[in-house]
Amino acid sequence: MRTLVLNAGYEPLAVVSFKRALVLVMNEKATVVEHIDDEPVWGTTQSYDRPAVILLTRYVRVPGGRQVPVTRRGVLRRDAHRCGYCGKAASTIDHVLPRSRGGADSWENLVACCLRCNNLKGDRTPQEMHWELRILPRPPHGAQWTVRGTDRTDPRWEPYLALAA
Repeated sequence: MRTLVLNAGYEPLAVVSFKRALVLVMNEKATVVEHIDDEPVWGTTQSYDRPAVILLTRYVRVPGGRQVPVTRRGVLRRDAHRCGYCGKAASTIDHVLPRSRGGADSWENLVACCLRCNNLKGDRTPQEMHWELRILPRPPHGAQWTVRGTDRTDPRWEPYLALAA
């Protein structure tokens, strides 16, 4: 079981284990906003509500803002593991403007790509190959990208994740 952690301003921060959430609540660093019914946590002397969403008691500034770092895994996830050129299953990434021609490692210049298209394209641009991109490469957005651990969400988190989007 996992727990969504909210900042003092109800901004989603991260997802932690229910054990970590319970420790934060017991040390009075957080309060339970929503709990999971019929699944208490049993201690030696009493039972506690299993937290689904907790709210930190003081504001925590998130360093570095909310920019999502560019990674191979992130590009594949953004493009749903589909090739940006042919639409087949993708296992690699490709620079739309090749690095040898000044192409950057940015969300706008990277697309998921199948091995065949990647090898055929080589050091050329899609225009030189007379290919069209099936997607417009852009930075990902939404709570599942800015809040760590929300790739598998709990229905109880939806109202709070909507605030982050």
